[in-house]
Amino acid sequence: MPDMTHVPRPRPLWQLFFMPGLLLIAAAAWSVFWFYSASKVDMTADAWRAREAQSGRIYDCAKRSVAGYPFRLEVLCDGARVSLVSQTAGQATQAPITAKLGKILVMAQVYDPKLLIAEFTAPATIFDPNNATSMVVNWRTARSSIIGLPGIPQRVSLVFDDPALDRVKGSLQTPLLRAKHIELHGRISPGSTSDHPAIDTALEVEGGSIQEIHPLLAQPFDAGVQVKLTGLKDYAPKPWPQRFREIQAAGGHAEIVKSRIQQGDLVAVATGTLGLTPEGRLDGELQMTVAGIEKVIPALGLENMLDEGVPQATLDRVAPGVKTQDVRNLLGALDHAIPGLGNAVKQNAGVAATAGINALGKEAELEGKPARAFPLRFVDGTVFLGPIKVAQIPPLF
Repeated sequence: MPDMTHVPRPRPLWQLFFMPGLLLIAAAAWSVFWFYSASKVDMTADAWRAREAQSGRIYDCAKRSVAGYPFRLEVLCDGARVSLVSQTAGQATQAPITAKLGKILVMAQVYDPKLLIAEFTAPATIFDPNNATSMVVNWRTARSSIIGLPGIPQRVSLVFDDPALDRVKGSLQTPLLRAKHIELHGRISPGSTSDHPAIDTALEVEGGSIQEIHPLLAQPFDAGVQVKLTGLKDYAPKPWPQRFREIQAAGGHAEIVKSRIQQGDLVAVATGTLGLTPEGRLDGELQMTVAGIEKVIPALGLENMLDEGVPQATLDRVAPGVKTQDVRNLLGALDHAIPGLGNAVKQNAGVAATAGINALGKEAELEGKPARAFPLRFVDGTVFLGPIKVAQIPPLF
């Protein structure tokens, strides 16, 4: 009987190497694609630096490298330095403010190199050669994202966790700003056109406090502000004073779409529109609704102002046009008519001021609490809460 055992025919040799070869080709193609994308990200980073330089923010690196293979693209700027040129009114004729950081890491996904995400390494040292002062900025994490480069950025975000700003003079370091969390977002407004561009911005502050401006700001507060900026001439990069000058010439304005500030029991919301005078000063009006306004009056220092004899500089700040001697004469006349009445007025200055401010507005309700609604006026850079001058804002160009 013949042997019917089937002997398998040997497989072609090429089939053994087909899949490994295919994987090798795919890996080579991916590598070529990654290096091509890496070059594009490097170009995008250069385009971003060039755009920032035209806006007066010049970024330099002591050493730059590209990494992240195989799925990410990372550009590391080691020994980063930023020079701020012409960012405020009058700075064009002064030496630039410089900031030094340890590292800036810019990242992108291979499949979406137009989205750049950056991480900043603390601390940053800021030096202003015009007044020989320096500041130190620290944070736990700091990140930014930009969508749209190398063309016109469509959206920009900047986020800080636990930021802290200190002024340094010799060995003395003075706190100026603290916060738990700060976010700043900007985007091109939907429906905005190249000949009438508009920008939407949003600022969120959690647990913020600011020293040396006003006692009210020294206590922790939460804030959220949404603003729509119109009157822009174009999207071309340029320093802020130039941008503000163009906005004023075009009759543009900042529309406060929504704002809310909370500090303990005090809650305030406001909406309105602010423009610019030909001299670059803020001008406009916000409609405010405030719950717990009685908490604000003691911080204005009216009782101390009367007790100290009302220095003219203080009166000029909170009640322009009123003279020191006028107040002294009034208190003296009250004491002469009824002994002790002038001192009673001093002790109840806060109550009187509260009543005066309440008389300016109308009753309202805010988040279920009794509140007052009244205007906050900006007149040629001066901020008035009713008749009381509460701040003076410098010109923006």
